[in-house]
Amino acid sequence: MRKIRVILRLLWECNLSQRQAATCCGISKTAVAECAARARHCGVSREAAAALSDTELEQRLYPPAEATTLAQRPVVDWPEVHQQLKGKSVTLQLLWEEYREREPLGYRYSRFCELYRQWRKRIDVTMRQVHRAGEKLFVDYCGQTVAVVDGCTGEVHEAQVFVAVWGASNYTYAEATWSQSLPDWIGAHVRAFEFSGGVAEILVPDNTRTGVKTPCRYEPELNPTYCDLATHYDTVVLPARVRRPRDKAKVEVGVQVVQRWILARLRKRTFFSLAALNEAIRELLARLNDRPFRKLPGSRRSLFESLDRPAMRPLPAHRFVYAEWKKARVNVDYHAEVERHYYSVPYQLVGQQLDVRVSAQTVECFLKGKRVASHVRSFRHGKHTTVTAHMPRAHRDYVEWTPERLVRWAQQSGPAVAALVEAILTKHIHPQQGFRSCLGILRLGQRHGAERLEAACRRALAIGGPSYRSVRSILDRRLETQLELGTEPASARPAAHENLRGASYYGSEEEPVC
Repeated sequence: MRKIRVILRLLWECNLSQRQAATCCGISKTAVAECAARARHCGVSREAAAALSDTELEQRLYPPAEATTLAQRPVVDWPEVHQQLKGKSVTLQLLWEEYREREPLGYRYSRFCELYRQWRKRIDVTMRQVHRAGEKLFVDYCGQTVAVVDGCTGEVHEAQVFVAVWGASNYTYAEATWSQSLPDWIGAHVRAFEFSGGVAEILVPDNTRTGVKTPCRYEPELNPTYCDLATHYDTVVLPARVRRPRDKAKVEVGVQVVQRWILARLRKRTFFSLAALNEAIRELLARLNDRPFRKLPGSRRSLFESLDRPAMRPLPAHRFVYAEWKKARVNVDYHAEVERHYYSVPYQLVGQQLDVRVSAQTVECFLKGKRVASHVRSFRHGKHTTVTAHMPRAHRDYVEWTPERLVRWAQQSGPAVAALVEAILTKHIHPQQGFRSCLGILRLGQRHGAERLEAACRRALAIGGPSYRSVRSILDRRLETQLELGTEPASARPAAHENLRGASYYGSEEEPVC
């Protein structure tokens, strides 16, 4: 009950000021002033106040406010408010002020905020996902790293921790890698499959650049090596939506479990190699998978054996061979540069851009999905690996011009031709200087025949003229048909005479003794 009658008596009968009346009643001056103003406004005099009871006097001066039902309140477009809040520097206070400018009879700020929070809770409802046995394997990296100390230099490396979780059983795999690069990412997948003894139908990673080249909600572009992995193991990759961690909630929880039950237990240990770290992780991982559930019967391992293992796909006969894909353009010498080494491709592809698959042992070149060249990988920088079949005809003929090959070609025409070719090659400091002469002599056989060429070469060797010009002159003048030197008939020899001593005389005379 308000002190209305006391206030009015002090003001009207005692002639006190509003401040004095407020002090006597123990209330504020504002309340006294409001009470006097309401009495004047309602026309309540001293006599009228005396005739009314306390309840009637209060209802006269302070009538109840008109009740405004919820249906009479202006409707708020909560989805629009939620969307506007995503804007930069936009606050709920600002949106409420704009709302009150449009709707003066709208909600007060506190009620506005309360209704918005109630509406937002309804849109944040989480859908419970149902995972079929052997269907999905969720993969991700932990945010927490583990320090590995180099025993020689004392340098500390932060190792990354890879986690894979099966959807139906929560069976967990974890290992440490030096980085999150593509080789470590692919290798961790391979070892996760081998640890489980099979492959899931679907791989669910996040949109890490290592695995997803171009993120997209509808058609994400995967890394080519990651596609090769999925093809080899007969599975598919379905990345989670961007900024939607609930799409891979299994591995998000798995990461948290690994950090709490494995990495936290290793925080006081010092590791000097990645192998030692992974050995410690494997020991704790076995305990984690064997740990009984709190609210469900069994453990991760027992559920995996009963659910996922019977439904998973078997491992292929051969382990996946890691290979990276690169782009390379064919140069004018029909070679493509890959890792600072040059590999040949068919010369018709000069100027084309190829897809190159590089593994530890091979380099394969593809044009529009068709393999056009394959080489054994070489690590010699700046060198060339060339296949003869990739060369034009003229280049192949030139490459075949070697001293040994020219001699073999010459032996097909005869031993004298081979001896002449060998003599031409040996008289030059660089055998290549005699290649053209030898080829010219071999072509003379096509024009004059192998028999005449053999005889002409025999005569050229006899007269000491091992050259292309000499052999061509002999053939043009048909001198190879004449009797060979040293085979003249006896009638052509000079008669015996005492003054003709002959060659034997000079060879048999003894040396004088000095």
